[in-house]
Amino acid sequence: MDRIRGLASLFWREVAKFGAVGGVAFVIDNGLYWYLIHGPMSGSEVKARFVSAGVATVFAWVANRYWTFRHRRQPNAARELVMFVFINVIGMGIAAGCVWVAKYVFDIVEPSPLFLVGIFGTALATLVRFVAYRFWVFNAELDDEPEFSHDQELIHPHATQAGTAGGTAQAPEGEPVRKSPAAP
Repeated sequence: MDRIRGLASLFWREVAKFGAVGGVAFVIDNGLYWYLIHGPMSGSEVKARFVSAGVATVFAWVANRYWTFRHRRQPNAARELVMFVFINVIGMGIAAGCVWVAKYVFDIVEPSPLFLVGIFGTALATLVRFVAYRFWVFNAELDDEPEFSHDQELIHPHATQAGTAGGTAQAPEGEPVRKSPAAP
């Protein structure tokens, strides 16, 4: 049961971190876009959107690689980045595709409903991105990953038991640690 709780806790921490990174990337994307179209790229709104989306994508990759999924990074960072960008392009297609279906299949032309459909498309794309990042892009298990076995609870490999009060294990901050049932 402790194993399930440990895995669920790890999953929800990843979800929370993914959401925080996405929120900051959203602000970077739209804030930079606003600045560019009202300044250095005035009159080049499409190019400005590509620039702002590109900067936000690089930020999201770095933040997800080194924070959200730091224990699942792939050894080949370039390959990981290409996969990350590929998944983001699919996500953009999902969000835009929802608006396209609403406008051209269901003949919705009012801006407010199309905006809401865009939000739905973004939420759907975000779900797809999270699953793809977790299971495809950031899927390598690093050596310092907490380990499980049938006779032990969650043990962090860098945990120490010697010299701690009561023999309890200690691990780096934010890492789940429990002592083995066989440990004192």
